[in-house]
Amino acid sequence: MAYVHGYAADEARRLGDQAEVLEGLLHRGTRYPAGARVLELGCGVGAQSVALARRSPQACFFCVDRDPGSLAQAAARCAAAGLANLRFLPADAEALPFPEAHFDHAFVCFVLEHLADPARALAELRRVLRPGGSLTVIEGDHGSALFSPEAPAAQAVIAALVAAQRRAGGDALIGRRLFALLREAGFGRVRVRPRVVYADASRPAVVGGFVRRTFIAMVAGARGQTSLPAATFAAGLAALERTTCPDGSFAYTFFKAVARRRAG
Repeated sequence: MAYVHGYAADEARRLGDQAEVLEGLLHRGTRYPAGARVLELGCGVGAQSVALARRSPQACFFCVDRDPGSLAQAAARCAAAGLANLRFLPADAEALPFPEAHFDHAFVCFVLEHLADPARALAELRRVLRPGGSLTVIEGDHGSALFSPEAPAAQAVIAALVAAQRRAGGDALIGRRLFALLREAGFGRVRVRPRVVYADASRPAVVGGFVRRTFIAMVAGARGQTSLPAATFAAGLAALERTTCPDGSFAYTFFKAVARRRAG
């Protein structure tokens, strides 16, 4: 399926901003031991790869993506960060070029929401994990966006983005489905925990890094993908921007799941 947010330079910057401001929230508790073989599925431009490799410097990461341009950017980003414990390979999520039980762990962040058949990708991840190996999945859920002042125009533009992603074959509400998806894919010991990002005037770094440069930028970048009239879309963006004012607030929930491939 098509990546609804596109592959422009602005999107690469947005992904980098998102990874930087959310690293502590999303990667807390995720570290891998020395010598572990870790698969990162759908690494994109390497925004999450940097945090993974930096937090587990003695693990070996195999970062795969189907887009060669994104892989090149990911390799350059990690090299610029002085990280050498990663390899970047082209691969399709539903047909990974690795033998069964090849990896100790796997990490997937903001990928399943863009797949037409996330269950097939999860089955393939289960195949390449060793028995007892762990899978970590992080996804958002646009339905979890809460903000003040409340504005129907802002809700309308978010709903339009959800609909656009659905037409493209994805699911922008997938966070709430992770437990069921992982259980149905045959994983055991599934645990899902919400990770809430909250911004108000007392947290200017989050207002700028997440609300403005991540969420609002994501919505704005999908302008051409929605069916909303231009004026309606602009009003929705303005309403979202209003939440960054001194009397505003914004909250969004990510869902982090950890599971194991059952032994036997």
